[in-house]
Amino acid sequence: MTSGPAEVLPISSDAPEPELVERAAALLRTGKLVAIPTETVYGLGCNALDAAAVQRVFDAKERPSSDPLIAHVDGPAMLVSVAATPVPESARVLMDAFWPGPLTVVIPRHPDLPDAVTSGLPDVAVRCPAHPVAAAIISAAGVPVAAPSANRFSRVSPTSAAHVLTDLADRIEMVVDSGRSVHGLESTVVAFDAGGAIVLRHGAIPLEAIQELVPARALGGDADADRVKASPGHDERHYSPRTATLAVVPGVLADASAEQLAALARTGVRYAGYSNRAPELPDGWDFESLGSIDRIETVAHDLYDALRRMDRPDVDLIILELTGADGLGRAIDDRLARAASSVVALSPGELSDRLG
Repeated sequence: MTSGPAEVLPISSDAPEPELVERAAALLRTGKLVAIPTETVYGLGCNALDAAAVQRVFDAKERPSSDPLIAHVDGPAMLVSVAATPVPESARVLMDAFWPGPLTVVIPRHPDLPDAVTSGLPDVAVRCPAHPVAAAIISAAGVPVAAPSANRFSRVSPTSAAHVLTDLADRIEMVVDSGRSVHGLESTVVAFDAGGAIVLRHGAIPLEAIQELVPARALGGDADADRVKASPGHDERHYSPRTATLAVVPGVLADASAEQLAALARTGVRYAGYSNRAPELPDGWDFESLGSIDRIETVAHDLYDALRRMDRPDVDLIILELTGADGLGRAIDDRLARAASSVVALSPGELSDRLG
């Protein structure tokens, strides 16, 4: 906890003011916590080489020590302070293509990196953000910045300074306000083996874009059970509203009979679907549009804002419809399923059972 509410420091994303950038950087260098904007979501930053500062991040977020952090760097020169070199060839190819940007690579860690950053694992997750304010602050600080999403653990990720203040205002020293995040979803997290790349967490860079450059596959099977531990956000419940939430596959309500729809009637239910395939709803349900599937980038950008908007006292249950889409849809569906504690109804009967 801090002695008072966090300072809010507006910094222009078009032309970051050097004197303001230095104010934020100075706090990071001295072990303070600063929420910084990135192109994905807002991150809760600390000096990744300062073990005490890293522990403060875990404490502020109430984050379990088993969930590793992402170390943010300003380029290859800073990479050597957190990772062993040389990096795997597939990682180098992807870094050349997508850095700076929303790609996190999981590679062997530097031996001097505090254990808490990696949850004691031999690999570290590293990213080079493209957001001009994040990049400027990291460069000015002169240290790698460990930065998970700037929210309470397992809650909905923040895409604005206002979201950060809702969760952490009295727990950190500063929030840098540079407007809404560009992508609105976290980075894609990729690990490597002899066969190429393995996507541990779907994100702003889709699997298909990675497969154009290196052999790559999505996580799957018992053989990958331990590997996923290296990725942040791997819990079955994550990105979650406080309101009870469950998810459904596309078409569940469209497949329901009139009798099944009638049996689902109740008040206080908010159904989050898509404007171009809005279903007939049971009596008493309200529809919340997540956007159009035909504009999937906009759905991703606005997703967390929509989840926070629905999370209010007059809503008893949120039902989230998966996109069922490839590409960026995989990342959206991952977040929707985890928001629902990985509870996904596959049929009208299963939905009815879940609702009791």
